[in-house]
Amino acid sequence: MGHIVIDPVTRIEGHLKIEAVVEKGIVKEARSSGMLFRGIETILRGRDPRDAQYYTQRICGVCPTSHSMAATLSLDSAFGIADKIPDNGRIIRNLILGAAHVSDHILHFYHLAALDYVDIGAVAGYEGNDPALLSVKKFALEGDPVPFLPRYKGDYRLSKEQNLAALSHYLQALEMRRKGHEMLAIFGGRIPHNNAIVPGGVSEVPTVDKIASFLWMLNDLRDFINSVYIPDLVMVAKAYKDYCEIGRGCGHLLSYGNYDLDGKVADYGKRKRLLASGTMDSSLRLEPLDMNKITEDVMHSWYQDVPPLQPLEENAPQPQVDKKGAYSFIKSPRYQGQVYEVGPLARLAATYVSGDPTAKALVDGALSKLKASPNALFSVAGRHLSRALCCKIIADAMPAWLLQLKIGEPAYLPHTIPDEAKGVGLVDGARGALAHYIEIKGKKIANYQCVVPSTWNLCPRDKDGNPGPVEQALEGTRVKDEANPIELVRIVRSFDPCIACAVHIVTPKGNIRGKYIVS
Repeated sequence: MGHIVIDPVTRIEGHLKIEAVVEKGIVKEARSSGMLFRGIETILRGRDPRDAQYYTQRICGVCPTSHSMAATLSLDSAFGIADKIPDNGRIIRNLILGAAHVSDHILHFYHLAALDYVDIGAVAGYEGNDPALLSVKKFALEGDPVPFLPRYKGDYRLSKEQNLAALSHYLQALEMRRKGHEMLAIFGGRIPHNNAIVPGGVSEVPTVDKIASFLWMLNDLRDFINSVYIPDLVMVAKAYKDYCEIGRGCGHLLSYGNYDLDGKVADYGKRKRLLASGTMDSSLRLEPLDMNKITEDVMHSWYQDVPPLQPLEENAPQPQVDKKGAYSFIKSPRYQGQVYEVGPLARLAATYVSGDPTAKALVDGALSKLKASPNALFSVAGRHLSRALCCKIIADAMPAWLLQLKIGEPAYLPHTIPDEAKGVGLVDGARGALAHYIEIKGKKIANYQCVVPSTWNLCPRDKDGNPGPVEQALEGTRVKDEANPIELVRIVRSFDPCIACAVHIVTPKGNIRGKYIVS
């Protein structure tokens, strides 16, 4: 019996530790441990509620836009204006978030996950004139190999020509990510940490120049998605067909949906969104959301024990780093007491099952190319495919949104801060279901809680001993070489972990734990 420890898992955001007990080459038990901390909820207490969308963006530099959106929706809810946002404000919010997500999905596949499948050694004998490949060769093999090396040895299956094409696209994707950021900044002001998404709408107004600039860059991104990103992903999935079965996970999916198409319904869980909300199991039967069924468990987390609570029932978690049986700073969210996976797979499946014709055509077409059934989506390859198809759906929707903007009309609704109120903001971040909860007393933040995608996906066991989604996806996996457990990191990276979002700790009295000077 072997014991594999991967600490840290690289090419993700934050510090994640994975442990696996292997018997006769099969993972019998897996543990996912978040090893970093955050304290945003405590920092927000006593502050003006309108600080929330700015402070919470600092949870993460990779997905700040999703946090600004969730925070602002929670404020709209608390202020009683959730169903009164001007259409321009709703649409510009969608455009800002859409630019962030398109950019993020491209980043994940090419710069975080692709090197698990693409052989960097293919450039060793390259003598052509492709500047991208010459740059890869120079840095990966002749200079500083970071970020290409070191990495686990693996069963790289693409042909030399396919490897070279993918490596060339690796650098092209950096340019696409830059364009996505520039698109976001047109309406968001800057990236990361946009200034424009605010309670009541946005602080920007549409102009002909902004619309034209956004559309010009969007067209380049759409061409890349259609002609490079999706074909590359299908190419990899065909070469690694067994990964259409590996890493299945818990089989339960939860989505909050994304991109409001009509903002006149106050309950975010009941809104018509481009990507649908709901829950389902492997039978793919979509059920409506019930936010009262969400609790967080801390039985195996480094916090003092409390029973499973709904987010606003709890205060700041009280750490207990010597707690017996605990192994993570991540809590364990549960829906009706059950383990649920969130992310692109969940929202694409929800949209597909809802009967959306665009999602159905894309999913059926992609699965046909792979000669696979819809159940193949519950896999490593399925998660990557879902991310790419979500990316296309978002990018293809944005031109119509741009044409819906009305120049000269408002994008913001003036409002007042109530003395007391509660609110919740629901949105699907790039990595999945993201909820921000706020309680206001005396016009100040009395309690604030974030339940984020990687809390759902990377969580430890709960009080009943049920492993989290990543842990379940790892268990049962065959590892060919325990010294090079590439199968395990392929599974983990398919979830696109964001550990800085997922973990948090504060001392009970706010005492300083340490001081650091960074030069």
